[in-house]
Amino acid sequence: MFKPNMVAMSLRMFITGRPGIGKTTVFMRTVSNLRKHGYIVGGIICPEIRGSRGRLGFHIVDILADQKGVLAYVCRERSTAPRVGKYCINVSDAINIGAKAINNALKVADVIGIDEVGPMELKVPQLRLAIYEALRSAKPTVAVVHYRVVNDLVKTFRNAKIYEVSYVNRELLPQQLTSELLDYLKRTR
Repeated sequence: MFKPNMVAMSLRMFITGRPGIGKTTVFMRTVSNLRKHGYIVGGIICPEIRGSRGRLGFHIVDILADQKGVLAYVCRERSTAPRVGKYCINVSDAINIGAKAINNALKVADVIGIDEVGPMELKVPQLRLAIYEALRSAKPTVAVVHYRVVNDLVKTFRNAKIYEVSYVNRELLPQQLTSELLDYLKRTR
């Protein structure tokens, strides 16, 4: 499928922007577009869990196997789970769904998608390792990157292309990212 010498030239797309601007929507539309062209996209999404009192936590979903778990939830007083802000990380689901989904995508997917790379996802060593392996791999990767970690990732992955979502460009970005990925995939096959 991909040639080993393609690692240095591999396409890394980082979608970033302020909270609530539409990063996940851009990501999911790009994934959908790629699937319509017959490509396999594997990886994770981490949608919010909402309740009557607002955000309660985050799911973690394997986008290829459609398996869902809980990445994080509002901490209880005596919880010993790793924390990020008011949220406790569910290490078991982060590993058994998140890391597993990314590792599977490395084996079978044409494109790896990660929504998102942020403090919660990076808090679990096994999930962090899977994310970094995906970003170092020969496969093209599209990742929503939290604004708190984007600068560190750009230093590590200097060849990454950064797409900052705004009200002006958020409707156009899915097609732009899809076009660039399709062009890349055709050139590297």
